[in-house]
Amino acid sequence: MMNQSQRPANWAQLTPEQKRAWRFQNWADSVQHIQFVSPAARQHYQAQIERLSAVYQVREPDRVPVIISTGNLPYSEAGLDYKTAIHEPEQAVQACLKFSEKHTSDLDTFASSMVFPATSMENLDYHMYIWPGNGLADSATGFQFVEGEYMLANEYDALLRDPTDFWMRTYLPRVYGAFKPMQQVSPLTDIFEIVKADMLFLANPDVQAMLQKLLDSGKLLKRYMQANIELRDQLLANGYAAAPMAGFAKAPFDTVGDTLRGTKGIMRDIYRQPDKLLKAVDLLADITINNVLSSPGACDGQTVTYPLHKGADGWMSQKQFETFYWPSLKKTMEAFIQEGLIITLFAEGSYNTRLDYVDQFPKGTVVWWFDQSDMAKAKKTLGDHCCIQGNVPSSLVMTAAPAATREYCRQLIEACAPGGGFILGQGCQAEFPKIENLQAMVDAAREFGVYRK
Repeated sequence: MMNQSQRPANWAQLTPEQKRAWRFQNWADSVQHIQFVSPAARQHYQAQIERLSAVYQVREPDRVPVIISTGNLPYSEAGLDYKTAIHEPEQAVQACLKFSEKHTSDLDTFASSMVFPATSMENLDYHMYIWPGNGLADSATGFQFVEGEYMLANEYDALLRDPTDFWMRTYLPRVYGAFKPMQQVSPLTDIFEIVKADMLFLANPDVQAMLQKLLDSGKLLKRYMQANIELRDQLLANGYAAAPMAGFAKAPFDTVGDTLRGTKGIMRDIYRQPDKLLKAVDLLADITINNVLSSPGACDGQTVTYPLHKGADGWMSQKQFETFYWPSLKKTMEAFIQEGLIITLFAEGSYNTRLDYVDQFPKGTVVWWFDQSDMAKAKKTLGDHCCIQGNVPSSLVMTAAPAATREYCRQLIEACAPGGGFILGQGCQAEFPKIENLQAMVDAAREFGVYRK
């Protein structure tokens, strides 16, 4: 990919549309920098970029693209359990490569490794997830989020006054056991012109042990990163063109509700201290914008992906959605759209009651990836301006006969494909989908999703 120095010199003067066009062209030009395994792989890569670029811009491609998740199938086919996969990233990647070699042509998909660096997280004593061998049985096939009140109700002022200090000395020690010594450290803003006695915390044996754990975890994390870079390079070399991510973001309300206060805490705050909650989500909106736009991927990436949690139907009223959830989310989205980025919103659960409200962006700037929403309604409401993706149920791909999966996909294509801007895909990841049902999804797109020119 091109780097920031190769952007147009007048980048700041370009319109969002011009910036977005540059990013699409930059993606298309990436074909020149990849060593493909064959001419056919190069041709496939170019075709995928053209297809995805068209649907992102709500135009008709040659056919409906399919994005599927293989879940844990690559590991199970290789005789690898999930616990081993998350602790041995090299084995996980080799399982994905072997799976892709066998199934890629049928599934039109190159398997990705859906694991996280468990060994590094164990070394840091991470509390927000549990996984096989660390809170879950060795035989478990996934990990789980641990709901908790990681910021107390009376700590909004500390967060608002100095979010970095709050994160370093209060929040991190609660979610990482390794960071507990940071509770003994004075605020770094106490340091002025000379090294004061406050810097003596570096001589604290607990702090030194913490720093050593960070070094050790960095080495473990490097293993994970190197293995996944190998998989990414093989994916590209074989002609599979996932849109380059500029960054990952969360709705600011979800950051408070998931990361900080927990579900029970934020529900209370809506009623007990709404003004402080609104100040916090606005602050976190600014932090989110800065974090994404200052990341390396923002230079030449294509998309910013959000998982949406607490804005779903039934979680809050429409008035609460319009007050607490949407404004700060919209603020972050608009900042990224101004930089020519495309927003992918993974709307977990259903968003049927939100559809009439959220169509507020220029055409071709937002992808709505729906889990359980009414897709026909979504197409009617958003389809002129937004790309929509989903919502083949996990229950279907895990339990149904291929004929039922194919029929469901046919109906989805008929409802959502006209005019372009539709990606056929699962509503969410299934851990063990039937391989024949994934094949049925691809077959349906190839048979029913072709646009007649």
